[in-house]
Amino acid sequence: MSKSYVLREGIYYIPDHTWAELLPDGTVRVGITDYAQKMLKTVRRIRLENVGTTVSQYEPFGVIESTKATSDLISPVSGVIKQVNERVLKQPSLVNVDPYGAGWLVIIQPTKWEEEKDELLTAEEYSKYQQ
Repeated sequence: MSKSYVLREGIYYIPDHTWAELLPDGTVRVGITDYAQKMLKTVRRIRLENVGTTVSQYEPFGVIESTKATSDLISPVSGVIKQVNERVLKQPSLVNVDPYGAGWLVIIQPTKWEEEKDELLTAEEYSKYQQ
């Protein structure tokens, strides 16, 4: 029996189950995928790096804790954290309810977008990592 997972078109993914959405102002909104939140089960706590922290592509920018596991949150892009979703820190279950919307985690000002975006996956490419 296979489970189905929501994938949004028009955003980018990495094998570590985070997504990146390029916003009109050139910043990148980041969150975890529907697949990741379903594998984690009920998210209990999220810890994120502070605004102003420099992050690197494929390196941790926080930790997510659930009833099933504790996992690093891996950044899909390099840059500086411009905004942290305070709402999700207070109400971690938003990640379970709306991982591509209200459950976003951080907004990053990318420093190497043009170089790094080619390493990111489309929804179709990412679907191979949902097993």
